[in-house]
Amino acid sequence: MLSDEELARFAAELPEQARKLGLDASALAELVGGERDVFTASCKNQLAGLHGPKGKPCPARPWVCLLCPLALFMPRQVPNLLRLKAFFSRQFRQMSTAEFMAVFGPYDDRLAGEILPRFTDAVLEAAAGEVADTDSEIPLRPEEGTEPEGDR
Repeated sequence: MLSDEELARFAAELPEQARKLGLDASALAELVGGERDVFTASCKNQLAGLHGPKGKPCPARPWVCLLCPLALFMPRQVPNLLRLKAFFSRQFRQMSTAEFMAVFGPYDDRLAGEILPRFTDAVLEAAAGEVADTDSEIPLRPEEGTEPEGDR
């Protein structure tokens, strides 16, 4: 929940932020309404071609959104952000530190250091109750899993 002061600042800054992002009223309504949601974020433009061919839906893995300039993180995505955090923890336990840092380090760092701290403790606690800490909660390819084949 935002304080009155935070809400006033958000409302005052919204027109400028929308202009910087190139969002019109319709796009803002889609973002706020969840129509542009992907697994971990709301996407300003899934057809922008940052991680794949322009004009085609973004093929990026769920964690790539954590560093994408088109991603907006809303409270409704916190359960999935925590699922991703749990996935990173499972990956860290089965990879060497160097491997983990090379593959997931920047994503994990942004998630833990910049994205999750923006949410209130109440939002984080409520979302944590929805996380089972299993691979089945995340859209993974078979080779990305952290659990033995029989447990997936």
